Amino acid sequence: MQYWRAEILRLLTVLAVAALIGWLAGNVLLTLFAGIGACLGINYWQLWRLRRWLRGNPSATQTGPPESLALWGEVFDGIYQLVRQEQKSRDYLESIIRKAQESSSALEIAVTMIDRRGSLEWWNQAAARLLGFQYPRDQGHPVTNLVRDPRFAQYFHEADYSEPLKLPTPGDGSRTLEFEIALFGERERLMIVRDVTRLHRMELMREDFVGNVSHELGTPITVIKGYLETIMEHVHELDSKWRKPLGQMLQQSARMENIVRDLLMLTALETKAVKRQQKPFPLAPLIREVESDTEQVYRRCGHSYQAECEEGVQIVGDREELYSALSNLAQNAAKYTPDGGAIRIEAAFVDGGEAFEIRVIDNGIGVEAQHLSRLTERFYRVDVSRSSETGGTGLGLAIVKHILLRHDADLQIESESGKGSIFVCRFPSERIRGGEKIRAVHQTPFPDQPPQINVH
Repeated sequence: MQYWRAEILRLLTVLAVAALIGWLAGNVLLTLFAGIGACLGINYWQLWRLRRWLRGNPSATQTGPPESLALWGEVFDGIYQLVRQEQKSRDYLESIIRKAQESSSALEIAVTMIDRRGSLEWWNQAAARLLGFQYPRDQGHPVTNLVRDPRFAQYFHEADYSEPLKLPTPGDGSRTLEFEIALFGERERLMIVRDVTRLHRMELMREDFVGNVSHELGTPITVIKGYLETIMEHVHELDSKWRKPLGQMLQQSARMENIVRDLLMLTALETKAVKRQQKPFPLAPLIREVESDTEQVYRRCGHSYQAECEEGVQIVGDREELYSALSNLAQNAAKYTPDGGAIRIEAAFVDGGEAFEIRVIDNGIGVEAQHLSRLTERFYRVDVSRSSETGGTGLGLAIVKHILLRHDADLQIESESGKGSIFVCRFPSERIRGGEKIRAVHQTPFPDQPPQINVH
């Protein structure tokens, strides 16, 4: 503020001197115009100096601002300070970017930056090694033109990056790469690529090992169980001390047989290709069959069963596989529901007809929240004692998950300890034929639920 006051005082002083000279010379108006012109000339000269200094790119040189006094000196110094601050910020950001690029160059994983048009912007050395990118030839080219695989193009353009994509290395089918993409900024993408060849081979070896071992164990376990069953038919002829051990041996051999059977099914689901042409079949009879079979197996428990599905509904898929999935869910509900419980199997459209859900609902012992995310893992146990009491293999929900994936569906689990569970098989509407989608607009697509079921 003091510079403005000084500048105004200086202008008034110049005008006063010009007026005095004009009065002495006998022409006040002429000298006043001359004084104003001199002030304007000085200001235009200072502007010219400022323009010449700015055109010299002060941020790229150590040259200081032009020397000046009063208000113009403040302007020059202020601009110079802003330029220096901007230069420091730029240097700091460039150092961070340089360090990030140097550190990413040392990584074994490929890091690639893609602009909003889908063109390559920057990549590290690992990306050049794994994907064959060459600088500067490939910079600015669409990434889908450089990674020439229809599956990658579909994955890239659909922009659903919740799951990584595994593909063979371009030009080298013996190696496997895993692609992960994240969106940031204005539809820009960060793509990370890993060489997972070793993990992929280990996974294949594990699948082969499990399949081969399960197949080899099947015959001896069947033989052992058969002999034990024959012995148990004449157990009254044996000493009483052998009855309990033989009974336990028969029980455990049956459990081993179930584990081998489930492992063989899992292996088949993982390795067997999905049928290209799947035909629709009625869903209501399948649900009633699952309900009836489960009721027969667990008749001793005294559960009440209820099935609800519109008769006209058909689902496109493998009937045998879907029976296995729903049967696993229904029997799982029966196993973990105390005697006299209620089990329901219901099917209807949801979300305005966008999806179709089959729900298996029970009012059993439920599952605590921390276990829900791991229930579909192989052999995962919420409580080890449960398996010994129920005879479960720990593979049922893993089988359900794989079957649903083969039918473009997913498994959702809602449960609370002591208040029952809801297992939801959610199918895309494209797999359903017929049925009234009007039910989907209801606030509760599955009415009349047992009050003791806790629905989240």
